[in-house]
Amino acid sequence: MAEGVRIDKWLWSVRIYKTRSQASEACKKGYVNIKETKVKPSREVKVGEIIQVKKAPITKSFKVLALVGKRMGAKLIVDFVEDVTPADQLELLEMQKNMRWIERDRGTGRPTKKDRRELDDFFEW
Repeated sequence: MAEGVRIDKWLWSVRIYKTRSQASEACKKGYVNIKETKVKPSREVKVGEIIQVKKAPITKSFKVLALVGKRMGAKLIVDFVEDVTPADQLELLEMQKNMRWIERDRGTGRPTKKDRRELDDFFEW
């Protein structure tokens, strides 16, 4: 167990971000908060703190159960972090997933006249 761990290193260790540089960049951009305060990548994490991470379209909350400085297997993470994201945020994420079928794939171009008519019929404009 580590004595004091930087927040960017901890976020990377518990697999919230794929790379430590992504975790550091998220801190710099203000996507990571502790007690409603934006934190720098060098801030040390304490056991029991609630870390809020903004990942579009929701803000996830994690409780620090233990400190760790090395990246570990996904099965071992449950000993170090607890997901305490509020239910309303999870509902928003579920709603986003259900609405995904309406979106068009990037690069497919404009809908054809037939596509537009089918959409109009579906939504009964």
